[in-house]
Amino acid sequence: MTQPLWADGASATRATASDLPFSAEVVIVGGGYTGLWTAYYLLRERPGADVLVLEADHVGFGASGRNGGWVSALWPVSPDTLARHAGRAGAVAQLAALRDTVDEVGRVDAAEGVGSGFTKGGALVVARTPAQEERARASVAHSASWGGSTTWLDAGATRERLAVAVARGATFTPDCARVHPRRLVDGLAGAVRRLGGRIVDGARVTRTGDRVVVLADGRRVSAGAVIHATEGWSGTVSGQGRRVVPVYSLMLATEVIDDARWARIGLAGREVFSDHGHVVIYGQRTGDGRIAFGGRGAPYHWGSAIRPEFDHDEAVFGALRSILRDLLPQLDGVGFTHAWGGPLGIARDWHPSVTWDPVARIGGAGGYVGDGVAASNLAGRTLADLVLGRQSALTALPWVGHRSPRWEPEPLRWLGVNAGLRLAQAADREELSTGRPARLGWLLDRLTAH
Repeated sequence: MTQPLWADGASATRATASDLPFSAEVVIVGGGYTGLWTAYYLLRERPGADVLVLEADHVGFGASGRNGGWVSALWPVSPDTLARHAGRAGAVAQLAALRDTVDEVGRVDAAEGVGSGFTKGGALVVARTPAQEERARASVAHSASWGGSTTWLDAGATRERLAVAVARGATFTPDCARVHPRRLVDGLAGAVRRLGGRIVDGARVTRTGDRVVVLADGRRVSAGAVIHATEGWSGTVSGQGRRVVPVYSLMLATEVIDDARWARIGLAGREVFSDHGHVVIYGQRTGDGRIAFGGRGAPYHWGSAIRPEFDHDEAVFGALRSILRDLLPQLDGVGFTHAWGGPLGIARDWHPSVTWDPVARIGGAGGYVGDGVAASNLAGRTLADLVLGRQSALTALPWVGHRSPRWEPEPLRWLGVNAGLRLAQAADREELSTGRPARLGWLLDRLTAH
């Protein structure tokens, strides 16, 4: 099927754009995780607040309903990069807040009866080549120096968790859970509605400013405060076109796997998994006994274009099937039932951010580089404090007020983003053939601002 696995059986109570009010105390543009978490915490902190969420399509239509379901403390820039701007204490605080956020998502899931299947089994990242092992071992030492809990597993311990065909070892972090992404977003929307928030689907916003939100059909909503929560779709709002670029990540799902085969595969602890390659891959054992597996590899499209046909790239799907079967030969004979994709948002310096202008009363968050399931919760709590005028440990975190450079105009943007993808692919091929860290690695790190 060409729709996300997560959409199977999904349903939600929806208000349409015909129900649009003339004004609201807080208008949130975007009905994904960032927007809904912000609405949820605003309503928890100020019961009865007039909060309106506007979604161009339906709740969870974007990355929130399509992602790999990793609720992780991963961060796309290194602690060293954070420390260069915020000092060591700031970097340590940011990383600690992310680890706490994983548990906060689980707490709300249980308290609100969200039913996302939140299971904190940790993340297993396999080293499959000598170069990957070198990088993995270095990451363990680096994590320890910043207060992290990543550990090294030897080849035997790795295969006890996930019986991959080739493993020199793996890193493991407990600070990660898996969820069913669409159930999380739909359950969160339900909680917002129960608290009195209004969510309107089919309300495509094209412009914001002067405490007014303007829809594609010309209707206007007056707003006491505006929050941009559009992530990869930010370019659809006037003035936001070069804030992030939409980069596609594609996924597929196997058919339901029988218990005997699972006994040969592993993931008994419901760990999510990846490897230490340069091209990102990610997978989880789903609640209904499939493997949902995805990765980068799809090209960036000229002008930051987003179109339904870009969700499907058979060459990338074919590569993902091959990679998964190489990892797990036990899947021989297992079919694939779903294949889908969608864009995520990447800032020019790969640095997620939370912004807030207390005078104009406009803010937002995003640029998560694919690590947004947990980070969006942290963003929502932080934005709630900012909108309510509170100074807190969250509003003091170094990503608050961070301003990423704008992406270059075309054709430089198209050339640069796609060059990064090609470099990552070339670096993996080089390491596979030589067994040594890729000479291209330094160039890739420089291009991605790491």
